[in-house]
Amino acid sequence: MGRYGDGSGGAGWLVMTLTVLALAALLLGAAFLVWRAAGRDTGSSGRTPERLLDERFARGEIDEEEYLRSRDLLRSAR
Repeated sequence: MGRYGDGSGGAGWLVMTLTVLALAALLLGAAFLVWRAAGRDTGSSGRTPERLLDERFARGEIDEEEYLRSRDLLRSAR
């Protein structure tokens, strides 16, 4: 009989080690997913439609006429 008396030899230690490593990987993966989800802000980082419109106008993607028309449309939809 072996020193510890279970007779499993190295196979028991191997299975136990792999099980602990798999459990640790699952816990780390779950913690990462929670951390990543917590870092996301609801509502697309607080960017409202009016703010997106302001950004498009500032970048020159739309002209003043389209900006004013779209802004008025957004404000009337509230």
